[in-house]
Amino acid sequence: MYVIIIGAGSIGSNLIDLAVRDGNDVVVIESDEGRANDVASEYDCLVLNADATNHDTLRDANVDRADAVISTTDVDAVNIMVMLLAQEHDVPNLVSVVHDPENLPVFEKIGVNLIENPQRLIADYLYHSVRYPGVSDFVDLDEETELVELTVTEDAPMNGQRLETAIETGSLPDGCLVVALQRDGEICAPRGETTIHADDHVTVFTDDATLSDAVAAFTGDRA
Repeated sequence: MYVIIIGAGSIGSNLIDLAVRDGNDVVVIESDEGRANDVASEYDCLVLNADATNHDTLRDANVDRADAVISTTDVDAVNIMVMLLAQEHDVPNLVSVVHDPENLPVFEKIGVNLIENPQRLIADYLYHSVRYPGVSDFVDLDEETELVELTVTEDAPMNGQRLETAIETGSLPDGCLVVALQRDGEICAPRGETTIHADDHVTVFTDDATLSDAVAAFTGDRA
């Protein structure tokens, strides 16, 4: 892919690393000279020390070739302007971070794929890591539901339990659904007759009201 990344701050620099290592053609636009020089010295990509809200800058980045433009600056107004300019060039994939929720309608009107409030996402992740040590990953689906990834422990109530009887026995709380299971490197969609075993990696859909019970069911740990 031909990817243009706006900003080389904490978010942008990690994105640059991922995109370059994955073999993409990457162009970075960074207004801060020091950051631009750091990226240019570390990565094999084109780096423009310029203002991304200037149409000429995007032309210099060959925006007409771009498969995606990703704006990662910490100023929503800059990100909005970049998205609007990129839209004029029919870039098929527009992605931006959004820091202020009040600006969401503007980005949505443009048709941008959003990464909302990355600082809050990091805070949520750290909080879940402390409160639920058994959770290896999680995704908030909305304000009340989420997906969590767990590794089943030997002393967990779900160890040795069939899914179809787990709720009846009280091992699995209501409102909790196992949507994926990984065992011995193989991933499958579990069925009612599936028996959960220790060391299984499960992805569980749950609501906030049953999250603690769901974690405890597969790990034996209760927050």
